[in-house]
Amino acid sequence: MKQFAVIGIGNFGRYLATRLYEKGHDVLVIDKNAARIQEIKDVVSQAVVADATDPKTMEGFELEKMDGVIICIGTVLSNSILAALTMTELGVKNLYAKALSHSHGRILNRIGVTEVLFPEKDQAVSLAERLHNPNLLDYLPFIKGYSISKFTPPENYIGKSLRELDMINKFGVQVIAVEENPMGKMNIIPTGIYTLKAGDILVVLGPDDALKNFADEKADEEE
Repeated sequence: MKQFAVIGIGNFGRYLATRLYEKGHDVLVIDKNAARIQEIKDVVSQAVVADATDPKTMEGFELEKMDGVIICIGTVLSNSILAALTMTELGVKNLYAKALSHSHGRILNRIGVTEVLFPEKDQAVSLAERLHNPNLLDYLPFIKGYSISKFTPPENYIGKSLRELDMINKFGVQVIAVEENPMGKMNIIPTGIYTLKAGDILVVLGPDDALKNFADEKADEEE
C-alpha cells in the first residue's frame, strides 16, 4: 500500500483520490472547501479542511514522506503555484500538479514539480485521434514524440502471427501487448508466434508519425 495526498477536490481531484483509494492505497485529501471535504470523507482514508499554501499547516501532514503528492487546484493559478512552492519547500520528492495552460505548466516546472498534468488537453487530443480513426480505441502520450495506442486489427490481420505481420519493420511500431477479448486477458510483450484472433486488441508503442502511418494504412486496408 502506498501513501498519496491529493490537494484540491474538484472533479479531477475527486476521481483521482477515489480511484487511488479503490486500488487499496492510503489517500489523504486536502481542500479549503469544507463542503467538498464532507462529500468525500467516507471514500478516502482521510479528508481535512486546510490551506495547502500555508507551510506551517502543511508541515503537520509529513507530505515529504508520501509516495506522491498531487496538486489538483484548477481555478486559481496563484493558489496552485503557491501550493506547489510550499510542497517543494517541504521537500516533497514526487510532486505532480494539474496545469490550466502551458504558461502555468512552465511555472510549475520551474518551481520543481516532478510532472505537470494537462488532463483537458490530453483528453481532447485522445478524442481527436479516436474521431479521426474509429479503429483507434485509446490514445496515450508516452514521452515527447512517442505514444501508446490501442487498435482493433483489420480483418486481414486475423489468423496471422505477429512475426508474419512484422509491424516493427513495416511501420516502425512495436506491439507491447494484446488484449484478448472477450476474456479481457492482457498478453504483455507477446512473442512473434502469437496469432491474432477475432476480438483481439493491439496495444502499440511507437513514434507519433509511425503510429499515424500505421493507422492510415489500416484504414486503407479495410476500405
